[in-house]
Amino acid sequence: MVHVILRNFFLFLSKNQLLNQSARKWGLKLGASQVVAGETISQAMKVVRQLNQKGLVCTVDHLGEFVTTKEEAIQSADYCIRTLNAIAKTGVNCNLSLKLTQLGLDVDSRLCYENMKKILSCAKKHRIFVRIDMEDYSHCQQTIDLLEKLRNEYVGLVGTAIQAYLYRALDDVKHLKGLNLRLVKGAYKEPPEIAYQKKEEIDANYLVMIKQHLRSGSYTAVATHDHHIIDKVKGFCKEEKISKDQFEFQMLFGFRTELQEQIAKEGYKMRVYVPYGNDWFGYFMRRLAERPQNVSFALKGLLSKS
Repeated sequence: MVHVILRNFFLFLSKNQLLNQSARKWGLKLGASQVVAGETISQAMKVVRQLNQKGLVCTVDHLGEFVTTKEEAIQSADYCIRTLNAIAKTGVNCNLSLKLTQLGLDVDSRLCYENMKKILSCAKKHRIFVRIDMEDYSHCQQTIDLLEKLRNEYVGLVGTAIQAYLYRALDDVKHLKGLNLRLVKGAYKEPPEIAYQKKEEIDANYLVMIKQHLRSGSYTAVATHDHHIIDKVKGFCKEEKISKDQFEFQMLFGFRTELQEQIAKEGYKMRVYVPYGNDWFGYFMRRLAERPQNVSFALKGLLSKS
């Protein structure tokens, strides 16, 4: 019960625009510096290089919330392109992740599409994969529709994420057969009309999704910190004789770092999701909502600044 209350509380805070704007003035305080790799591209590249040296590959995401104007969307797209150029220049082993709302999806869907084409054209030049993060349910179909427009022109360079708590998730995985998908449990608050609410139901659907995508021969990114799920995926792939080249594990920067390094040492590809930027508040609140134990991050951060 306490877990549910805390989850709903942090998800509520994540959508508060006033707090989000105030947080930019605080800098990476309240523990966020432990899970956000700085505010600049150069700081993010430094963290990525350090992770690469430990045998981990990465994907970086320039954080952003509440984009409401064409100018903001264009600025976000430019930042994505600058990030791709930095990845290429530094030679780090890293992909790019982004959100369509940052690129203007809520402002003008055509603008968002044009911004994506510019980003993917740059990614194609550098041969860097771009992941479209899945957002809340209201943006789910829009995200998949835009992906369908891009997948044939930018083959092997673009994919998205599918969230297991949605009833539609398995159908989406089947529909997107052949694409590189990040499969996740889900991080937003969705009503029972469209999403599973119980952990055991979400976990069960998650495993079905993973097995479905792997059996189809599609590249699968298993994004979870749940070691029970990870062990089951390892066992399944061994039983089905699925090559380690067909899948990878993914975790968030700053979480379960020892497990990340252990997985890499076992010969699996372990990708770390590395967020950066000064618009970190919404991201951080969602991480606290996922696991209230993460509040300790915030307390440590607050105490270290006092």
